[in-house]
Amino acid sequence: MSAATAPIEHPDLRPVRHDERRQAFALLWRAARPDRRQLALASALMLAAGGLEALGPIFDKLFIDEYLLPRRLEWLPVALLVAGIVVSGGVASALRYFQLVRLAAVAMRSVRRLRESVYNHVLRLPMAFFDRAITGQLVSRITNDTEQIRQLYVQVLFEMLQGVTVLIGAVVAMAWLDWRLMLIVLTLIPATVGIVIGYQRLSAHAVMRSRELRSDINAQMGESIAGMSVLQATGSARRFAARFANTNREHYRARLGEVRANAWLLRPALDMLNILLIVAIIATFGMQSLGALEIGLLYAFITYVARVVEPLISITMQFSLLQQALVAASRVNTLLDQGESQRVTHERRVGRGHVQLIDVSFGYDPQVPVLHDVSIDVPAGSFVGIVGHTGSGKSTLLSLLLRFYAPQAGRLEIDGIPLATIGDEHFRADVGLVPQEPFLLAASVRENIEMGRNVPLMQLKAAARGANAHGFIAALEQGYDTPLGEGGARLSSGQKQLIAVARALAGAPRVLFLDEATSRIDSDTERQVAQALSLLHGKTTVIAIAHRLSTIRAADRIFVLNHGRLAEQGTHDQLMVIDGGIYQRLYLLQQIAD
Repeated sequence: MSAATAPIEHPDLRPVRHDERRQAFALLWRAARPDRRQLALASALMLAAGGLEALGPIFDKLFIDEYLLPRRLEWLPVALLVAGIVVSGGVASALRYFQLVRLAAVAMRSVRRLRESVYNHVLRLPMAFFDRAITGQLVSRITNDTEQIRQLYVQVLFEMLQGVTVLIGAVVAMAWLDWRLMLIVLTLIPATVGIVIGYQRLSAHAVMRSRELRSDINAQMGESIAGMSVLQATGSARRFAARFANTNREHYRARLGEVRANAWLLRPALDMLNILLIVAIIATFGMQSLGALEIGLLYAFITYVARVVEPLISITMQFSLLQQALVAASRVNTLLDQGESQRVTHERRVGRGHVQLIDVSFGYDPQVPVLHDVSIDVPAGSFVGIVGHTGSGKSTLLSLLLRFYAPQAGRLEIDGIPLATIGDEHFRADVGLVPQEPFLLAASVRENIEMGRNVPLMQLKAAARGANAHGFIAALEQGYDTPLGEGGARLSSGQKQLIAVARALAGAPRVLFLDEATSRIDSDTERQVAQALSLLHGKTTVIAIAHRLSTIRAADRIFVLNHGRLAEQGTHDQLMVIDGGIYQRLYLLQQIAD
């Protein structure tokens, strides 16, 4: 399976591998790179704040050993020490504020870039990818996973960098005060590393499983809401609720496993190390004579132990979020690795609209062909229909004509130009599509017809008149500015389809494809669509994939597919005289059904 068609979700719940972790960090760096100066400034502010904070216990030690215990309470030196404590603490707090604001701004801009990059990438993926992708999981990639990455910047990165700066400042200060006691304190670091390694091994599976199940929850919710009418009509609500509850329960168990790993290996273990370390320092102090070790020094080291332990606890507490963020970044990276559609920048464009398929063969799996040596000639400005039983290859043929797929054999041409060599922008501007299920935005009528193409209002209204949609649009309370609601909820099925026809006509296409556009509308709306198509005759090449044969009865030529092969062709009258022919049987069956 190619990268372009591989599904984005898989049951592989292994931890993030080293190469994936490296790729994830590379992805995060690419997103933050434009703000690298701001990131460097935030880091510098953090280092300065950590250094100032490390001065506090030194001032305390001097006050205790030099002034408090000897009872030399001289007001000027004591005032200077107090001022040093207050100023260093105040300046450190101010630096922390500016550093946090800058880091948060860098994080939000980085995630904004990343989210836009992922969304733009999804828009450029080939249609083959969406044949297998699940909408809820894609949305989870673009929203939840990128939000998890934001947490990495704002919380994880901040806490870890701050912890490291405080740790460095404390170690330097302890080394200056007494290097022997400093070595005792440093034994905490390898012990912490061992705890973190154990935590990662125990929690990685739970974190990965939790992220996968969250995507499944989003997918099931989106699927159920989209198909609510079917669920209720078929009495399936209880079964779907049970399926969702099972997935939700699995997600709870995965999260619980992650929480248990946190509870055992993070705060409690480090708190125990903190107690043991303080005991070791007091024991070392007790073995020394009072003259060799000052009380202030002991106080300073106990303070520094807390300064060392708290950053280590803070850092290790972030490993859960770090693990989740790396999983999220890895999933986003997997999506970004999906191969985009090859862009064609050629200046060639559609001319008159003469469409030809020459010995075209295609299969989604090359070993299982869907179309076999199909040859169709559609003169410019003509109206042709393509019909056949379900599974005959009609929709596949349309997908090839729309360049969603490329044939394995044969040629597709427009005006003698290979379809694949026409520039993307020209092709999409010159070729229109009316789909079977009209896609409507939760926006106004005008926006749904215009679709961001900056179509002048006069041209837009002319397209609506050509689609026989202007009448009901003008009757709406705000006319073309009337909001339609989600999915065009305010319109009937027929009105939605007429909006879709108007949208296609607004682009003044040279070639117009209809994908069973009348299969779900009433006879009156079908008549209106037929009238709109008749106005295009001689001006626009119209190729209609038809389920209801009455739509293409007036077509210049009708092509009948059967099991991926061109079985019959001719006008309606010519095909109806073929006794036992496929078209004749289809037409008569529909007449009986009607």
